[in-house]
Amino acid sequence: MDLGSLTTVVANSAYISARGSFDGSNPAASRDKKYHARLKLPHITVCEGLQETLDLAFQSVCVEQPIGKRLFREFLETAPEYHGPCHLWRDIEEYDLAEDTDRAQKASRIIQRYLESSAKLYCPFLTPETVTQVKEAQQGAGDALFAQTLASVLGYLQEVPYTFFLESMYLKRFLQWKWLEMKPMDQDWFQDFRVLGKGGFGEVFACQMKATGKLYACKKLNKKRLKKRKGYEGAMVEKRILARVHSRFIVSLAYAFQTKDELWFMAPELLKGEKYDTSVDYFTLGVTLFEFMAAKNPFRERGEKVEKEELKERIMTGTVVYPETFSENAKSICSALLEKQVDQRLGFKNGTCDEIRTHPFFSAIHWRRLDAGILSPPFVPDSKVVYAKDLDDVGEFSSVKGVGLDDPDRVFFDEFSSGNISIPWQEEMIETGIYGELNMWGPAGTIPNDLRRESILEQPKSTTCCLA
Repeated sequence: MDLGSLTTVVANSAYISARGSFDGSNPAASRDKKYHARLKLPHITVCEGLQETLDLAFQSVCVEQPIGKRLFREFLETAPEYHGPCHLWRDIEEYDLAEDTDRAQKASRIIQRYLESSAKLYCPFLTPETVTQVKEAQQGAGDALFAQTLASVLGYLQEVPYTFFLESMYLKRFLQWKWLEMKPMDQDWFQDFRVLGKGGFGEVFACQMKATGKLYACKKLNKKRLKKRKGYEGAMVEKRILARVHSRFIVSLAYAFQTKDELWFMAPELLKGEKYDTSVDYFTLGVTLFEFMAAKNPFRERGEKVEKEELKERIMTGTVVYPETFSENAKSICSALLEKQVDQRLGFKNGTCDEIRTHPFFSAIHWRRLDAGILSPPFVPDSKVVYAKDLDDVGEFSSVKGVGLDDPDRVFFDEFSSGNISIPWQEEMIETGIYGELNMWGPAGTIPNDLRRESILEQPKSTTCCLA
């Protein structure tokens, strides 16, 4: 075995070991004790000023942010008068994720528990019209059966209950978590295992967050290469989109920090320099689907070298040839997505993607279960296999010469390095058990010392014995 192969084996072994610990529901086993110890909630006097600067709108705190939502629900559980709307909120979420065969039963249970005036958890704030609408549509058990009910529940909770929440110890605990979330984290918090691949501006590494044990793919952009190839704007746009979009179908951005140191997806209207909209993304989807099924690009043969101008001409005027292995439905959807005339291209129209969802090619897809993340995937990667080339085959970037970094560049890098991304970071804290470890209250749910302003003045109890 040569040195290159040995390096790959060692790197793969370390990566598989870390992944096995996390996939085995034991992320604590792979945590770095020193960094884990640095995840501490501050005393309330350190972070109470955040109440004046944070966005404390109900939707942001209690619906969108995972930790805020948990704390708000914990607050609701302390007041019997809020048990009804709190439990109804949970049950509607369970209904939305339920199998079709279970929905009718869950709908009936919700009506009996919350919509009947004789029920223990009856919610009197629901209007008669809302209750009637649910009862009349109950048998259908559709996706929108409780949509208006949920809107009414959230509307009720964001009034008086949320006002009381803002004055409670639960809001103070939320401020502690936000302070910890805003704490700067750099490359020292992450352990690199091996490079998985590379792109135009940098490499993608498998890495692990030392304090939690969670695994990530870390995209490292070379600053000088980015500047030389005028990639600043594209990198910033991608970073902002990934930070804002939170979907199970798009890779989430969890951290963005800095260190010291392709053409055939473009739609015809882009290549022509014409105005364009989201239709270009559906052309890209067509290219991607074709590549998934054919293992090659629709505009060139595998291994074929094509000049840039020739490739542009093929995209704008050429006819796509489909392999014999393509079904009629596969040809149909690829043709519709690769349509050169924008107004005839399949895609996002009238505010929905229903044209794509209802295409016969996707007839076997249960879209609601897919959206909810409860549809079994057709392929599950083996946690003991590294799906990447050997390190020698990935190759290394050559050094970038003749490019210096000045003050305007540093301003861009500082803006890019925005730190922790709120929702993914909070999900990581919950998923890895950190939330449960740190979110401790006083005896019988009373206010703990770290939320009492006066406790900062109390002398700690000493167990030290000094002999003179």
